[in-house]
Amino acid sequence: MEQEETVGDLGQSVGYVLKQVQAALHTAMDEVLRPLGLTVSQYACLELLGRHPGLSNSELARRAFVTRQSMNLVLRGLQERGLLTRPDHATQGRALPTELTQAGRSTLREASVAVRAVEQRLFSPLSAAQQRRLREDLAACVAAVAAD
Repeated sequence: MEQEETVGDLGQSVGYVLKQVQAALHTAMDEVLRPLGLTVSQYACLELLGRHPGLSNSELARRAFVTRQSMNLVLRGLQERGLLTRPDHATQGRALPTELTQAGRSTLREASVAVRAVEQRLFSPLSAAQQRRLREDLAACVAAVAAD
């Protein structure tokens, strides 16, 4: 196998550095969300529902990068805490549209502020222009893989 065909030095691997950033972000988010009684997946669910009320379990799972089974557990836990509502029966099809309660919206506001502070700290070495460029470059990378 030729050197060009291998990942090579992990310190030079963009994918490895991305994984380090993802792990650091997840750990920092977990630390600020834990006092609110939330996991990162629960926060992601609240954030998605805050922006897109009525999403189904399947759509929430896709957008939060978890399995449908995991999302079902997340939803059940948030519903038991009174942070969201789901009908007992689907009005059409099998999807149970989910919406935040007032308590859910309040918890989301608090969690979102905490997570934004984490993001600001994580990206503080970069200027606003560098942050915008990083978002654009990473989005282009996602699009390239999605096109395959």
